[in-house]
Amino acid sequence: MIDHLSSYTTDYDASRAFYLAALAPLGYGLQREMQTEWDPDWPTRRCAAFGPDGKPVLWIIEVRQAVSPRHVAFHAPGRAAVDAFHAAALANGGSDHGAPGPRPIYHEHYYGAFAIDPDGNNVEAVCHAPA
Repeated sequence: MIDHLSSYTTDYDASRAFYLAALAPLGYGLQREMQTEWDPDWPTRRCAAFGPDGKPVLWIIEVRQAVSPRHVAFHAPGRAAVDAFHAAALANGGSDHGAPGPRPIYHEHYYGAFAIDPDGNNVEAVCHAPA
């Protein structure tokens, strides 16, 4: 089981706003925000962690140069949460990478939606429960 993971952003403010809005329907909020005072080359580098209450799961970390895109999928408690994730992502700087809907290629009850975040990462919300 994954405890937490990091992604990197060249536009911290845009990514912070994107994740704050897009992950809210999934029960994730801003858990922590800080600067990397330990980095002598960039002591004001910003980081933010998102997750359910008390559990920072996804960290976004400011970088000066873009890194290769990633894919991360978040569990959604229901299909309505998948729909709300997608709408919030698109309304907050994301672009469509797959509208909410069934994905039977994965399995019978797979229902997901995909958005590209401000740094080109493929972010997904998925529900595995029957309709």
